[in-house]
Amino acid sequence: MLTISTAPRSDTDGLGEQHRAARLSLFFAGVAKRSALSCRAKGRWAVTAIFITATGNDVGQTFVTASLIRHLRQLGHQVDAVKPIVCGYDPAKAAASDPGILLSSLGFPLSPQEIERIAPWRFRAPLSPDLAAQREGRSIDVDSVVEYCQSAFEQRREILLVEGVGGVMAPLNEHRTILDVMMALELPLILVTGSYRGTISHTLTALDSLFRRDLNVIATIVSETPGSPLTLDDVVAVISRFTEPVISLPRPRHAGGDPASALGRLFDPQGRRTQSSGPQR
Repeated sequence: MLTISTAPRSDTDGLGEQHRAARLSLFFAGVAKRSALSCRAKGRWAVTAIFITATGNDVGQTFVTASLIRHLRQLGHQVDAVKPIVCGYDPAKAAASDPGILLSSLGFPLSPQEIERIAPWRFRAPLSPDLAAQREGRSIDVDSVVEYCQSAFEQRREILLVEGVGGVMAPLNEHRTILDVMMALELPLILVTGSYRGTISHTLTALDSLFRRDLNVIATIVSETPGSPLTLDDVVAVISRFTEPVISLPRPRHAGGDPASALGRLFDPQGRRTQSSGPQR
């Protein structure tokens, strides 16, 4: 079981009175009903599962999930991870695929059986899940996805990470999106975004959608976008005016570099979060 601090901000800026009220409900009243989040002390919660979602494609969602897996394993936790829906999957390049990267971070072998176990809905086309499924004459039963995640939660060893697909409202079929899965599971969330131009509006829009549905966002992680004209610190500083904690996750600067240590700003071996939630310098 992992302990995480989720104390709200004490200042009065942010997304406005309505959003601050939603956030306060999110951090306190709303969390008690969630099976994956139980109270240990004021402002501190024991987490047994986290759903990782994102503002869109190619912002580093799997990069963050893999980094989080490595970080939690380094802290001595037993971690399981699933990515139920994968688009753009090429069996000939399984090792470089999202499920292949997760298996490597978990220390599990790369095999068709392991790929099937952690990512049962795989589609070749790099499109939204609904369109990728249509290309193969298939459809995604959202209730089955929810049941799969619930089963994975029940069978977890200690901590389960569930990685979503695409952005917060990526369509899964004609009527439902990945947001429906998040709402059904009611797991605490990490929102992943990038440091590209336009990310601030995308991030605040995604947070607004999550807050309005009383979903528990325990952190926003800004994954560095290679070649962006914006600095990672500047993006984190702006987003931090509206929500917290906001964690910067730089890309490794050299072969073999591991950015997972940046996540120590959210977790440490005693489950404490560091005091500062502004940009790393």
